[in-house]
Amino acid sequence: MSSAAELAWLIPVFPLLGAVVTGMGLISFNRTINRLRKPVAITLLTCLGVSTILSYAVLAEQLAGSPPVEHLFVWASAGDFTLPMGYLVDPLGAVMLSLVTTIALLVMIYSHGYMAHDKGYVRFFTYLALFSSSMLGLIVSPNLLEIYVFWELVGMCSYLLVGFWYDRDGAAHAAQKAFVVNRVGDFGLLLGILGLFWATESFDFQGISDGLANAIASGAVPAWAALTLCFLIFMGPMAKSAQFPLHVWLPDAMEGPTPISALIHAATMVAAGVFLVARLDPLFSQLPMVGLVIAVVGTITCFLGASIALTQMDLKKGLAYSTVSQLGYMMLAMGCGAPLAGMFHLVTHAFFKAMLFLGSGSVIHAMEDVVGHEPILAQDMRLMGGLRKKMPITAITFLIGCIAISGIPPLAGFWSKDEILGQAFNTFPYLWLVGFLTAGMTAFYMFRLYFLTFEGAFRGENKELQAELLEAAGRLVEDDQSHHVGVVHESPWSMTLPLAVLAVPSVFIGLLGAPWNSKFAALLNPEEALEMIETFNWSDFLPLAGASVAISSTGITLAVFAYFLNRIDLGKVIAARFPLINAFLINKWYLDDINEKIFVRGSRKLAREVLEVDAKVVDGVVNLTGLLTLGSGEGLKYFETGRAQFYALIVFGGVIALVALFGALGTSPPA
Repeated sequence: MSSAAELAWLIPVFPLLGAVVTGMGLISFNRTINRLRKPVAITLLTCLGVSTILSYAVLAEQLAGSPPVEHLFVWASAGDFTLPMGYLVDPLGAVMLSLVTTIALLVMIYSHGYMAHDKGYVRFFTYLALFSSSMLGLIVSPNLLEIYVFWELVGMCSYLLVGFWYDRDGAAHAAQKAFVVNRVGDFGLLLGILGLFWATESFDFQGISDGLANAIASGAVPAWAALTLCFLIFMGPMAKSAQFPLHVWLPDAMEGPTPISALIHAATMVAAGVFLVARLDPLFSQLPMVGLVIAVVGTITCFLGASIALTQMDLKKGLAYSTVSQLGYMMLAMGCGAPLAGMFHLVTHAFFKAMLFLGSGSVIHAMEDVVGHEPILAQDMRLMGGLRKKMPITAITFLIGCIAISGIPPLAGFWSKDEILGQAFNTFPYLWLVGFLTAGMTAFYMFRLYFLTFEGAFRGENKELQAELLEAAGRLVEDDQSHHVGVVHESPWSMTLPLAVLAVPSVFIGLLGAPWNSKFAALLNPEEALEMIETFNWSDFLPLAGASVAISSTGITLAVFAYFLNRIDLGKVIAARFPLINAFLINKWYLDDINEKIFVRGSRKLAREVLEVDAKVVDGVVNLTGLLTLGSGEGLKYFETGRAQFYALIVFGGVIALVALFGALGTSPPA
């Protein structure tokens, strides 16, 4: 009987088959397939459910101590060159397979309720299945080239899902932005892959690592070239995992439906970059400068995301910048030489961030009954408040997510974030300080989100505020805005059940990474886990953990006084006193404006100039050639008379002309 690892190749295949069958049905029998909503949903849920069961079976085998399994076949060959493809199952892959299938399955169940009235219901489910299959294929890929194939498929699916409501200008522009920014990173990744193959003649992870080490030692590859190749490889994760300065696409990706926001932010696209850096840790760890760059980029991203989240009023964008910040923590861990800590935070973050996004979707779904389907109104926290009593399940799970991400023990976020800060303190103390301050900012803005949304009085029926928000966004105030008389209510079971399920790991899964007996580390790297147990010291752990809890508690306390008890008016205390800083944060560090001015307008100006060159120079040369041909043809037709005497006259005239020419040049004509 085959082991689960032997069947791991089926994990990405099942959702792919479901997506292909449904997609072909949409192309061939669009109206009929769109009517079969429940059968399509059940089919795709079943496909993904089978993949989930297989993933947990693979994880169980790895937990039981089974060795990694790798199966390869020759995909292409030419002479001595062979290009293998196949699949790889190891502890890291098993953890990621279980994580992605779990989150994707819950998101798909949630989508049944959230997208129930959307005309693109079937298309959305098809995209979800294809997205999940692409990420699962990326996880089991045994080499960089195969990863790159699925890497691009993940990017394509994100483009389709972010721009799902393509008839909205915001969604169309966000999809284009995500596509273009990721192409920048992917181009660097492709150059890095090709360069590493040139240096090592391998696409295999271990082969690349060993090959580059030998090439550097022998002098075949200079150190600067090795650094360049590693930085090019890192450009891919910088874009996919939204690291500064290629993070700008992720907040705009909130224009897509909320379920896909949860999937992107928790377990698929942004997780792909962190996963690839973890896979390539043996390569990056050879060059300390690469680790330093990754850590610095992660720290900047961490602080940037948190600082911008402080001023956001859009519920989903506040969570989006929170994701940017948490991804920065993960990259900080990778740069500190602690991939286990980074991956552990990826796992814990996936559960509570998926829950937070799905909770925001539940809120938006309820708000649309009051303010209409205008995203500007349905997602603005200034029109929320008092939703805890009307949506208790959503409120409780959202609060759990806020506590978890704030790093309050014993919830999941405390253990993973504290491990990262501990590693940073021992490796780069200055970067630890930035991460430490960011932890306090995280606690503040997350509880700010919670209090503005779920506590206080409900503000959604304030028509003047609605009109003001629409005008500020440049939207026309429609007369029918006053006709929305719906009542905020709890979401259906298909939306609340995933929230309840995700709340459980958000509370308890962090205990698997307790530093004195980390089950997570024992699975991924038993030797490092044993070293952690031997070197663990309460006198080192308690001061850092206590400081982390203290800074988070300070942030929560400030949020309580400002947004729950209303004892502090931060608008007067901070915004009025420091208007430049407030404007800097509200305008997102002006990075979008800089990109718009330099890259968007600059590329358009360059395109116009190229068009001018094409029209006046290239087209001019082509048109001139045509005119010369026509003119010469028009003139030569008069020499085609059909008279032999005329042709003899022309030949005689040509001979006379040649004699005269050579005589003038002082040479004799050739014999």
